[in-house]
Amino acid sequence: MSLIDDKSIFTAMKQNGPFAVTDGFTLGRPFSRQTRAWARQFGDDRLLVTKYRVVRAQIFDFLQIEDFQEIPRLLADANARARRSEQACLLLGNQFGIAGSTSEIRSKIKEYAQTADAVINQLRTKLLAPYASHIETSNEIETTHDPVDLLLRVFDDRFHMKTRFEAKRKLVLMNLAGSIDQRERETDIENKFYTFLEFLNRNVWSPQLKIGQLETAYLLSRHDPDDFRCLDVKVVDAASRAHLKDLAEGEKLTLLKRRVFQDGGHDIPVYVSVRKKDSAAKVLKLLRKNEKNPAVAVDDELGLMAVLDSISDVKRFVRHMTRSAIKSGSLMTLEDISDTLTGGYYHSDTIGSSSQTPMLKFFARMGGMRVELIIHTNQSYLNYRFQRDIAHDEYEVKRIFDSGVAEFLFPGDIYNLDMEQIRQTLLDKFRRQIEDSGRLHENIG
Repeated sequence: MSLIDDKSIFTAMKQNGPFAVTDGFTLGRPFSRQTRAWARQFGDDRLLVTKYRVVRAQIFDFLQIEDFQEIPRLLADANARARRSEQACLLLGNQFGIAGSTSEIRSKIKEYAQTADAVINQLRTKLLAPYASHIETSNEIETTHDPVDLLLRVFDDRFHMKTRFEAKRKLVLMNLAGSIDQRERETDIENKFYTFLEFLNRNVWSPQLKIGQLETAYLLSRHDPDDFRCLDVKVVDAASRAHLKDLAEGEKLTLLKRRVFQDGGHDIPVYVSVRKKDSAAKVLKLLRKNEKNPAVAVDDELGLMAVLDSISDVKRFVRHMTRSAIKSGSLMTLEDISDTLTGGYYHSDTIGSSSQTPMLKFFARMGGMRVELIIHTNQSYLNYRFQRDIAHDEYEVKRIFDSGVAEFLFPGDIYNLDMEQIRQTLLDKFRRQIEDSGRLHENIG
């Protein structure tokens, strides 16, 4: 399901829908030629008409007006806008369950605005960095946090079409950020993340090492010239790495900083990445899933990825985790298990992902938390990083473009970008970066 097709639930954002931002428009002229043409275009779709009426009613309620004709007067009256802003602040505070004074509610709403900006800036500075100047948000919108001011700018013909679209987009992203914040407060995710880290430090990692102590290792790997899958890999310690010569064609050297856990009297190294999704990442996931409810779409707020030397070490690590949970006073149950490390098949519904990606994946429920665990061997981790059509960098591109998020946030008629061409250009760029070999270099893991 694409974010921009007929099944999109974000009706107000679609540039081929009734709330499309156009270059010129008029308010309060229901019988103009432009208005009649607009009505003919959408009038036969009864569901779309109903959605339009719902959104229009929300706009009127939010601005405390009865008709679009009142907007020009509201734009000209600073005192009236201030009163609307005050009322809107209270309404939003109740909607998202924000307790406190008006200033505290405004502070939260400003956080939502900053999250909305972060969504765009995250794409602009990372995945879409080569096109940063094309998609940069207008200063007039990035510096505006008041939702009433943003909504009024959507209908203010003094602002350019791109600026008015960005005002609408920021409001939509702020609404998602508010839903995410409400969900995080309900689930107490910040404290759970801290509790999970404490569980790992107290019960999982070797007590012989200090908290946060890491051991440096390198994976020297050889890759197939056809699809760049990992053919073989060996672990190289820091001393041996110093004597390595330049890499041959198809070879990679990947740095891992590993922790240690003890099992049966043996020290077993494991590279671990623990993460809590930030609000901007959660907003992007809601968009990719074409969903507004974070309780439905964001089920992996807490996650751990582990990389071990062998499948036997993987099994020992999982068993060590369940025993460590018992030691901490909680049963650990494993849910939604998929295991393709030994050749099984995993069907993923996630846009852009590949069913060929080998891994052990499950959710661990313990101590009032539900944590997603993804576990690799060294070889499957290198495939996850580098193999063609599987590599994570390629996956990042595919899920943003194939889900429709790129076109949704940066529509072609506003930004004059060919998203299909950009998608292929980025895939080619990441593939060249991955397969570039010849000199000895490190890929930070």
